Amino acid sequence: MKLSLAFLALTVSTLALAADDEDARRLPEAPGRDTVAQSCLSCHTSAYFRRLRLDKDAWTEKVGDMIDRGAKVNDTQAGVIVDYLVQAFGPGAKIHVNTAPFEELKAILSLSNQETQVVLAYRKENGDFKSTEELQKVPGVDPKKIEAKKELLIF
Repeated sequence: MKLSLAFLALTVSTLALAADDEDARRLPEAPGRDTVAQSCLSCHTSAYFRRLRLDKDAWTEKVGDMIDRGAKVNDTQAGVIVDYLVQAFGPGAKIHVNTAPFEELKAILSLSNQETQVVLAYRKENGDFKSTEELQKVPGVDPKKIEAKKELLIF
């Protein structure tokens, strides 16, 4: 019994690390990405912050709050994290349609839960989107919502 519980704990831990690695790979490329992956993804998924589009002051406050809650980040790392978050997820930041998780797609594109699920299922089934037009043609998604946000889309 003890052996099977230990095996189960090891399996769950391994799966969590694999999920963290996948989440880290899906973060947009920019200076500070690795610091964010190491510091932030140890406590929560990127969906927590990818759906936000905060300015530098708000990201600074958010990172400070995480440090107050126990994040193991020094002042230099905190600055790197804030700079990355402002660049990748600041006001007007583009959404990486082919790597964005549910929460980011829903929030930034103003999609319903059902529309967001359809987009993710389509992406999984058909591979990466190549254009705004392709995204607009996903059955069950209001193309007007995509059109309204097209300047924010990266494929």
